[in-house]
Amino acid sequence: MKPRKSLSLLGSTGSIGKNVLNVVRSFPDRFQILGLSAGRNIKELAAQVQEFQPACISVADQEGAAQLTALLPAQYKDKIFWGDKGNEQVATIPAVDMVVSAVVGAVGLLPTLAAIAQGKDIGLANKETLVMAGRLVMEAAKRHKVALLPIDSEHSAIFQALEAGRRSDVGMIILTASGGPFRTLGQEELQQVTPEQALAHPNWDMGRKISIDSATMMNKGLEVIEACWLFDVPAEKIRVVVHPESIVHSLVEYIDGSVVAQLGIPDMRIPIAYALSYPERMPLNLSRLSLSDCGNLSFEKPDFARFPALGLAFQVMQQGGVKPAVLNAANEVAVAAFLDEQIGFTDIIATVAATLDCFAPGDDLDVEAIIAADRKAREIAQEKISQQRS
Repeated sequence: MKPRKSLSLLGSTGSIGKNVLNVVRSFPDRFQILGLSAGRNIKELAAQVQEFQPACISVADQEGAAQLTALLPAQYKDKIFWGDKGNEQVATIPAVDMVVSAVVGAVGLLPTLAAIAQGKDIGLANKETLVMAGRLVMEAAKRHKVALLPIDSEHSAIFQALEAGRRSDVGMIILTASGGPFRTLGQEELQQVTPEQALAHPNWDMGRKISIDSATMMNKGLEVIEACWLFDVPAEKIRVVVHPESIVHSLVEYIDGSVVAQLGIPDMRIPIAYALSYPERMPLNLSRLSLSDCGNLSFEKPDFARFPALGLAFQVMQQGGVKPAVLNAANEVAVAAFLDEQIGFTDIIATVAATLDCFAPGDDLDVEAIIAADRKAREIAQEKISQQRS
């Protein structure tokens, strides 16, 4: 009998994190949780700690650590950490085999790099890690002989479709996008969109920030950048197609004209389980895809004018330097402002574009430069938002 794979999970109380724990519950003989980190959902994290009994736990800040300590038995007092250092503690537990990065946003970069430096395999659901520092992360993974396994449904689909042929024979990677809830709205209607409407994704159960990114199609833009690094292809070899049914999760076109697709129901437990068990597959007790019940599957070209986030993503990937990190940082600030009803829906990408204009491209990068650009972009984006409100 194989020993259980030991996991650290960053972002345990988010949508992806909870699905990771669901998979672990289904296969207790295959996996064990040694580390958990979360943000500010202290009550839910406390319940997870009681269930999985990890060796190391982290929360967003010291106040949250005090709250968690009060909810748990005394034996956990010295196992609770916080902040960036806390995430790195969870990511570098010596006995851990794989770190699953399911956090949302730039917070995922440093613990992922720390885990790679310690030789941990990575289950990656935090696309921002590769958006911000794709070259550095992929070089580190190669240097430390670390497997970087995608968990996003689209990248998992590409990863699986690439098993059908040689990487040198890939002609095009085709990312599918649901188009979100507003793909047919006009510009004037988009200006009136409320946070409640934008959070109502038609197919997927996602967290608040990713739901807004899906509605603006920034999520797909970030996935384009992630795919460039993850699969070592230039932006010119990536195409986006809108597929409202979310059945075909992505495709790979080979140079002979063959197109290989991965299909399945829209359930994140499928790509999660594949990443955790790769190269094996595990029997999941989920409903099966019935093609006869699906009816027609439709595909459309994305509207770059209606959803300019996609164009910005292709643009910054080609420009390089800190530009992708700036795109991500400004978007995080703008999405938070929209959710707080400080700006309108179409102001999100306008804020991102205005922030990008304040930075020059460049290729000579290190982690410090990326972190500095991230911080500066957040300040500028906040200034832009304040100017809109005044």
